[in-house]
Amino acid sequence: MALDLILRNARIGGADAATVDIAIAGGYIFDIGSDIAADVPAEDIGGKLVVAGFVETHIHLDKSCILDRCQSREGTLAEAIAEVAAAKRAFSEDDIYQRARRTLERAILQGTMRMRTHVEVDPRIGLKGFSAIRRLKQDYAWAIDIEICVFPQEGLLNDPGTEELLVAACKQGADLIGGCPYTDSDPHGQIARVFAIARQFDLDIDFHLDFDIDPSRMYLDEVCRCTQATGWGGRVTVGHVTKLSALGSERFAATAKRLADAGVAVTVLPATDLFLTGRDRDYDVPRGVTAAHRLLEHGVVCSIASNNILNPFTPFGDCSLIRMANLYANVVQIGRPSELASCLDMVTTLPAKLMNLRNYGIAIGNPADLVVLDCTDRAGAVAEIVRPLFGMKRGRRTFVCPPARLLRQE
Repeated sequence: MALDLILRNARIGGADAATVDIAIAGGYIFDIGSDIAADVPAEDIGGKLVVAGFVETHIHLDKSCILDRCQSREGTLAEAIAEVAAAKRAFSEDDIYQRARRTLERAILQGTMRMRTHVEVDPRIGLKGFSAIRRLKQDYAWAIDIEICVFPQEGLLNDPGTEELLVAACKQGADLIGGCPYTDSDPHGQIARVFAIARQFDLDIDFHLDFDIDPSRMYLDEVCRCTQATGWGGRVTVGHVTKLSALGSERFAATAKRLADAGVAVTVLPATDLFLTGRDRDYDVPRGVTAAHRLLEHGVVCSIASNNILNPFTPFGDCSLIRMANLYANVVQIGRPSELASCLDMVTTLPAKLMNLRNYGIAIGNPADLVVLDCTDRAGAVAEIVRPLFGMKRGRRTFVCPPARLLRQE
């Protein structure tokens, strides 16, 4: 196959590793080696770090960028759910599309190339969000691969008509099914119904789960039980699980083993978990961010993700997963190079594993989905919150962010 481009002097290992050339042909990585000889266009990237595109496992495109429509006086989870529930009654499909597009383009410019977005489905919003994001998925396929997870934000068994809409979305091509048991009158019942729908359509599952810091009652054990009972190990993810941040070391280790044995992955959402946790405290405020790096030590697959952008759940965000990894590292107080590098793993290789992506990574035969970062090592990328310089999706450049230039005065 004729080569299209060679990226020369790329660094894909540690700072001490030798640089390599990456040869691209037909949108795929054709070869990786030193001094690849070919009479084709080449670009010397000067030893900069190259990573496979960032992977966002948990974001809500459909309800992003609505701060101007909502109040956030208390900053609690209950208030955020209520405010968005009221606002979404006025959403149109085009409105959802335009706001989601704004957020998606920010994510692309930050180097995200794979994404799982959660989309609310219920009798108030119907399938408008699902339809809008499905259009967006098609329109931006040149830059990013999107999975759509439909889920009931305001309950399932206590919300007649919601299950029928979820099933309709699954029939129309939803990529996976989600749940939010803590908003349901029968949390265990919702978990059972979500597993039943997943089995009916052969879909992976992604729950919002255990989103407070009272560990006296958790639904995590029921999710693990259902995962093992149905043989769905490796296909179930739980997001938030902030209750784990309130566990002592022995119970934390036991819970981590339960997750690993069941094959249930965890997504930590630092910005939202920090913003909404501990609102009832006026001193000694808890962080509420689960220690994903400690879960990794027990064999649990973990990712760090953005969750909400510019809405009452999280009234900020620029869609940078490197910034989110840095925030996580600050909150859980880690700083050794190996630990910082693992934070980069939790926005690249580990979320790819969580999403069961079979063709991800810088390897011969994989799609040339590459991001060049303005640094030379993985730990430095997180420590310095470096910006991507450019990205390529299937071998074609999708964005460019020239480095800042100091205008020195003579």
